Amino acid sequence: MATGRGRQLSLGRIAGIPVYVSPTWFLVAAIITFGGRDLVLDYLPELSDGGAYLVAFLFAVLLYLSVFVHELGHALTALRLGLPVRGITLHFLGGYTEIERDAPTPGRDLVVSAAGPLLSLALGGLGLLAGQAIDDRVLTFLVWELAVANLIVGVFNVLPGLPLDGGHMLRAAVWRFTGDEHRGTVVAARSGQVLAGLVLVLPFALNGGRPELFTIIWAGLVAALLWSGATQALAVGRMRARLPRLDTRTLARKAAPVAPDLPVSEAMRQAHDAGVTSLVIVDSAGRPTGIVSESAVAAIPEQRRPWVTIGQSARSLQHGLILPLDVRGDDLLKAMREMPATEYLVVDAESRVYGVLVTSDVDHALAAR
Repeated sequence: MATGRGRQLSLGRIAGIPVYVSPTWFLVAAIITFGGRDLVLDYLPELSDGGAYLVAFLFAVLLYLSVFVHELGHALTALRLGLPVRGITLHFLGGYTEIERDAPTPGRDLVVSAAGPLLSLALGGLGLLAGQAIDDRVLTFLVWELAVANLIVGVFNVLPGLPLDGGHMLRAAVWRFTGDEHRGTVVAARSGQVLAGLVLVLPFALNGGRPELFTIIWAGLVAALLWSGATQALAVGRMRARLPRLDTRTLARKAAPVAPDLPVSEAMRQAHDAGVTSLVIVDSAGRPTGIVSESAVAAIPEQRRPWVTIGQSARSLQHGLILPLDVRGDDLLKAMREMPATEYLVVDAESRVYGVLVTSDVDHALAAR
């Protein structure tokens, strides 16, 4: 078992998909092992304390194996539909499958989302059937407990609210019937926030207003996870709704061409006269060779600017720093991720300078309400 991403532990690969487990799993395994002793002894009083702890620990392991099968259903379905999968991670409240990009259609989104709960419900049903055919009491106990756990996981996950699978299914349904992906995300995320509130008050409603402390803590953890996931999905959905605004034609700043040996003070004067804030270094033939960093220029004390050349505050052009005109949305963000920078040169179809795209302008466009 090798160290994986951050503090996660790598369990290897299944069908080419990396599998990780969070150290928090060991905490939950310990809670199930020590907290499940009494339950095991209630059903299997013939066991010793050590035997009861062992059975409870086996249940914890098999439970997370079931969670893994649930997540593997999502992952394999995503791969089958052409969606790359970065990995599966098991953590203290279950697990999640990290898919590299969103499904391009509501139909694919629905199929990928439904695959996990369907497997959990199928495992639960098979467990109930198998439990009736097993004679060994210990094995019967484990199979029945796992069957019930899988049924609970399957039913809980189809509840209609993000970040649950049922929330993704609701999102896909609204997207399909309205044609608006963003509206689907908003509806499913708001539903997830409502579910979080219901989970928080449910222990009080079911126990006459006096639930046990452990139940309150567990409900609080689940509610916090639901609220956090739904709120994050809402924020991401709003950001994605702004993607159509992102294109180099509208966001690029007009730029003035300057020679590299020009003093910074003179280059800034020319930019001011041209009514621009961005500068592009050009050679003697007028071809762009670099982009002036505004932050680097701003850091030069004013008294030194007549003695420092503008070329010293420029970054040489590389392939990833030159963006074509009219690249937009996800394609623009992908290009910026591949070559992180504070400024990019934007050129038209004839490779003529159109302007300079400043990363902070893109950030502001994404954050704007």
